[in-house]
Amino acid sequence: MKTLSQVAKVIRSKNAGPFMTTIDIMFATEREYQDIRDRNIINEDSVTELYGLRKGELVGIFYADLCMSIKVTLISRIPSGDFGNVDIYGAQQYIPFLGLSVE
Repeated sequence: MKTLSQVAKVIRSKNAGPFMTTIDIMFATEREYQDIRDRNIINEDSVTELYGLRKGELVGIFYADLCMSIKVTLISRIPSGDFGNVDIYGAQQYIPFLGLSVE
C-alpha cells in the first residue's frame, strides 16, 4: 500500500489563528500533485474520516496548482492556548494524513 507520506514532499500543519488548523501537503513534481488532485484522493469524505469531523468542522480543501500544493483547513475543537489544548501551535495535526492510502 502506497501512502501519502511516500508521495508528498512535505506534509505539515499549523494554526490558522486560534480557532482553525491548516494542513499543507506539498509535492516535488507536478505529476505527483496532479495524480492526487485528479483522482480526488483528498476530499471531504476522506478528511472527515481521518479526523472524525462533525458537520461544519471542515472549512475547505484548496488546490494551489502553481506551487503543487493542497491546503486543508479545519475548525479546531479546542482553541489554541485554551485549557485542554495539547498542541498549542497546531504542529502535530498533520499526522493522520501520513497513512492515507493513495492507491
